[in-house]
Amino acid sequence: MRAVSVRSVSPGDLAGLVELIREHTEFERAPTPPQNLAETLPALLFEPGPRLHGFVAELDGALVGYATFAIEASTWTGGFYLHLDCLYLAESARGHGIGPKLIEKGTTLAAEHGIDELQWQTPEWNVDAIRFYDRLGASRSPKMRYSLALS
Repeated sequence: MRAVSVRSVSPGDLAGLVELIREHTEFERAPTPPQNLAETLPALLFEPGPRLHGFVAELDGALVGYATFAIEASTWTGGFYLHLDCLYLAESARGHGIGPKLIEKGTTLAAEHGIDELQWQTPEWNVDAIRFYDRLGASRSPKMRYSLALS
């Protein structure tokens, strides 16, 4: 059996995390992250009261995945929800039960903050992710996600 661990991201993980983020954006056909990503991420992840809560996954000691979460506010509920910003596993790490462990870190984080809802989105073409999220018991929303570049 292969050794799997999921833990909070640490500053020593930054180079590997940035590489996984680059793989993730390529996989999702998204724009390439900025060159200075390793310089800007620490303020989001490691400052007191972090804007992003990050977790990394290791398989046999190698960094193979990550998930990041942000606490967001909802006008409709007048409360907060946890937004799963990113969840990515290297292709070689899929099928080892790591995805549910990363989601579990998010649900634990939500509980610690008194939050009772986790939200996220995935591309409609990513059928493997959709199957995974359906198996979790998540419900889908028919909304479209938009992005407007401001610079």
